[in-house]
Parts: sequence; C-alpha cells; structure tokens
Amino acid sequence: QVRLVESGGGSVQAGGSLRLSCAASGSIVSINNMGWYRQAPGKQRELVAAIYRGGRKNYADSVKGRFTISRDNAKNTVHLEMNSLKPEDTAVYYCNGRIRGSDYYIDDYWGQGTQVTVSS
Repeated sequence: QVRLVESGGGSVQAGGSLRLSCAASGSIVSINNMGWYRQAPGKQRELVAAIYRGGRKNYADSVKGRFTISRDNAKNTVHLEMNSLKPEDTAVYYCNGRIRGSDYYIDDYWGQGTQVTVSS
C-alpha cells in the first residue's frame, strides 16, 4: 500500500510564505511525478505545480514566480515553497503522486489535504 502524508500549511498574512511537504511511503517501486493541487470552496481542484522524474517542472500561471516545487528522490518527498502569498491562494492543498507500486501498476495517489489560509 502507498501512502502520501503532507505537512506544513496553516494561516499567514498576504505577502507571507509557507512551505508544504509531502512524503510518500509504502510499497513503492518508482515514482513518475509528484505535485500539488488545490481546491478552494466552491471551485474545482486545480493543478498548482508538478515535478517530473527528469526534473521538469510545471506551474499554474497564477503561481509562477511565487511558488517553487522541489523533490528529493532519495527520500520520496516533494516540497512546495510558497512566497508572496495572496488571499486567492487560500485553499486545501493536496499532494499527488503518480506511483508504481509493488504490483507494478501505476496509479495516482493523494494525500489527505492541508489547509492554507491567507488573510488580507
């Protein structure tokens, strides 16, 4: 079984910074890509940032230049450094991993979500 556990998040004023971390554990053969999604009340879940096996990164236009995603392949962890936070960044942030488990199938796994609240 594969598990993603998030940490970080919380409340901050506009212009502040937060760091999210996510650790994948369990019967992992390999990880293709990891990333962060967010869902604000009444809105659909959207991709925030993703990092692929070769190191390529992808960001939502709304966070480019403010957020940085990084990955530690040895520890199966992914981090999201969020700077210059805005009230519109308020959402529940979910870690996602596209992971090959011990059954050798590739599946999408999700963390439990962590709340980020930015006040003006």
